[in-house]
Amino acid sequence: MTATLLRRFPLLTIVLAQLFGTSLWFSVNGVGLSLSRDLGFSEADLGRLTLTVQAGFIAGTLFIATTGLADRFRASRIFAAACLAGALANSGFVLVADHWPLAITLRLLTGLCLAGIYPLGMKLVIGWTPKHTGAALAWLVGMLTLGTALPHLLRGASLGLPWEWPLLGASCLALAGGALILALGDGPHLPPSSGKARLLDGLAALREARFRAVAGGYFGHCWELYALWTLTPFLVAREVTRLGASPDWIPWLAFGVIALGFLGCVGGGALSRRRGSLWVARRALAASGLICLAYPLVTWLPPTLLLALLALWGLSVIADSPQFSALAAASAPRERIGATLAVMNAVGFALTIPAISLTTTLWELEGAWVLWWLLPGPVLGLWAMHRLPAEHLATTATGTAKD
Repeated sequence: MTATLLRRFPLLTIVLAQLFGTSLWFSVNGVGLSLSRDLGFSEADLGRLTLTVQAGFIAGTLFIATTGLADRFRASRIFAAACLAGALANSGFVLVADHWPLAITLRLLTGLCLAGIYPLGMKLVIGWTPKHTGAALAWLVGMLTLGTALPHLLRGASLGLPWEWPLLGASCLALAGGALILALGDGPHLPPSSGKARLLDGLAALREARFRAVAGGYFGHCWELYALWTLTPFLVAREVTRLGASPDWIPWLAFGVIALGFLGCVGGGALSRRRGSLWVARRALAASGLICLAYPLVTWLPPTLLLALLALWGLSVIADSPQFSALAAASAPRERIGATLAVMNAVGFALTIPAISLTTTLWELEGAWVLWWLLPGPVLGLWAMHRLPAEHLATTATGTAKD
């Protein structure tokens, strides 16, 4: 595939590269049950590996934001280098999985590399499709969702093979994603550099009531989202066991539950053109919150119904994510939007760490009741968004429709 052909379809190239690159994020979770069986990993151990990736991503995002790295070098080269380094770190985990300090270190490095993939993908979208950024963002977050689910698909497709194969497969996909972006290059519409970002500028934006309300909703969303994705294989395994079905179904069903979020992102993006991003974000967060509340109360239902409810949760839990990004971009002070969004993302991902740690540690003790620890996220997020004025809803709807 030539560079000329890739540049005819830049958005397709970017979202595919994003899909391949972000398959590194939950690569270990995709083989989590195999690691439990072969190496004796507990649910808490798998949770620690996941939150280490989150910590690496946060550190990497703040480093890029505060050093101005993305302004000094071409975004496509940073993306490609991050894919290469992430693929090596992810592959290295295969060699050191039974040596805990080294395993943790490599997952931290993987998270650092992801900071050069996901945020830089957004910058590449702006550079190639400036007139359709809102719609493109829904596809980009949708591909992040599919990338998160992809390790479970790789595990399902490699049943009967050693657990190392899906991890190596994710590394190969990341290399392919980096190669695609390297061939594509930077778009012609990237905005000029605004200089070195300052974290204090981003924190100052929280004094703005409208932005603070949007950020509050996003923080609640983050508390729920990644912890649920981490727990999905455990929840699926519970229902597969109750069905008396083969454990081989677990990775396939876990992939399906998480991957449905892609449809939620794209569908929410389309709906936001008519009703506005705030309308979609509120309802998606409310839907996921209601399922979070109800799920532990109905665990007596037939397993097939609970799997259907889990699928609905997977559809709704990520549908608000691109809308929060659109709302934040519209609410942040224009003169410091880069630092503001960097701080918002860093705080949001930081909140995923205690949520993942708490729920995975208590899973063995509480089972499905552990889901109620996620409930404060949607509740507080909706409370924060309730303070957004009506005129902001109308402005956002109009702005989104113009994308």
